[in-house]
Amino acid sequence: MKCAKETAEIGCELKRILDENSTEKLMIFTERRETKELCAQINRLLEDRQQLKAEFKQRELTIAQMLSNISHDIRTPMTVILGYLEMLQLQKDKQQGTDGALPETAWDMVDYVEKKAVQVMELMEQFFTLSRLEAGEEQLTFSQLDFGEVCRECVLDFYEILTERQFHVEVSIPEEKLMITGNESALRRILFNLLSNALRYGKDGNYLGFSVKKEQDFVYIQVRDRGKGIEPESLSHIFDRLYMAETSDGQKTYGNGLGLSIAKRLAKQMGGELSVSSSPHVETCFTLKFPLASERISDRNS
Repeated sequence: MKCAKETAEIGCELKRILDENSTEKLMIFTERRETKELCAQINRLLEDRQQLKAEFKQRELTIAQMLSNISHDIRTPMTVILGYLEMLQLQKDKQQGTDGALPETAWDMVDYVEKKAVQVMELMEQFFTLSRLEAGEEQLTFSQLDFGEVCRECVLDFYEILTERQFHVEVSIPEEKLMITGNESALRRILFNLLSNALRYGKDGNYLGFSVKKEQDFVYIQVRDRGKGIEPESLSHIFDRLYMAETSDGQKTYGNGLGLSIAKRLAKQMGGELSVSSSPHVETCFTLKFPLASERISDRNS
């Protein structure tokens, strides 16, 4: 009976240590040699676990720093390439209508190369931003923001293209001021990503819903579309770096696996949360949650 009680006590204490992600060791007071030996071996495993976690975190920081350095190094030659392509485009304007002009097919190739170079540059900018966020080098400054007003401006930026593509748009933003403590540039970047995804991947449903609501001490944004959606096995990974979800027909979706990861980290850095739910071909909903402003900005900036 005493052995069973000690075993149950060990199980409960071990569960607490694991659930709390604690660095504690197992402490069980007993006279039984077998129980002492069991606790000693469990503590060895706990020590190994802590060591592996520390090494993993260090590797993550090293990888983030490496990505930051690589992104920075590639941005420089890409800037030069884009500069020369811009000069070629100016030359194109000068040569139009002259005998020495390049054939139209050659200028088409220049246009195509410039388009791809811009895409590579944008990708490198995302890598650079994500790596700095993961390495803790991207420090945001905070101020009081009118949440509803920022949301209205972001939706208006997309309204024309949504109308052109014949999207049915439903927008619900309360008139009252909903103040949060955050970074306006980061908030706009998050909203741009969510609206862009709804526009790109919700095209089959031709619907976009955007709503803002206040509940107790929090404010919520929901961005909804009725496109192909995200399969259940992808939902838990959709915010992972470089993860690209697949639709039910096997096609890759949700970009290059960087935009949502950046959005998630920016939201977290501002004290918010970004989550997703999806029923394929019914509705996909991204929910952004922030606490209403109640603390001093100086505390958040420190």
